[in-house]
Amino acid sequence: MKTQSRDIGIVFERRDSDHPWKDHSWHAVGIESESSTGPDAPAWREVGRGDGWVRYVSAPLTLQLFERETEGYKYNLSNDVPSIFLVWREDEDDPDGICPFHATVCPYEAQSYLDGDEEQIESIPMPREIAAWIADFVDLNHVDEPFYKRKRKPHSRRDAEPPHQGRAQYRGSVWRHG
Repeated sequence: MKTQSRDIGIVFERRDSDHPWKDHSWHAVGIESESSTGPDAPAWREVGRGDGWVRYVSAPLTLQLFERETEGYKYNLSNDVPSIFLVWREDEDDPDGICPFHATVCPYEAQSYLDGDEEQIESIPMPREIAAWIADFVDLNHVDEPFYKRKRKPHSRRDAEPPHQGRAQYRGSVWRHG
């Protein structure tokens, strides 16, 4: 199976909140390409601060492309704003409070994570250089699979026979065919 991978950093924003049970909230707001991340990058690096918010870049996540998922990639790239889907969860044991653990560009794969109730899934607008990388991968590896309409199997012998094509006639109080 043909695959390609690339490391990306996720930009998270921690905002102060007026919520009665939480003093802050986390949201993924952007992507940093592999040029600014690497194996020696710190787990969290502050990249901005303002009134009531702080932005951090997470440790790099690996974005992988698989030959069998090109249909999903192609669909994602056809949207007005292609997205990278980030899967993360809140983790009270983690000193940062959140744990990003998966990034994908296949919307079908991201959809499968919505079945659980512990993960957060956020879509982040895809940077142009990543979109170009994915488009090249799709161009090289995508093969359209032909659509085959499934034929219904008859339930009984009567269902296998074609319906009578004669004219309906009024017999008694009911209309009947031939």
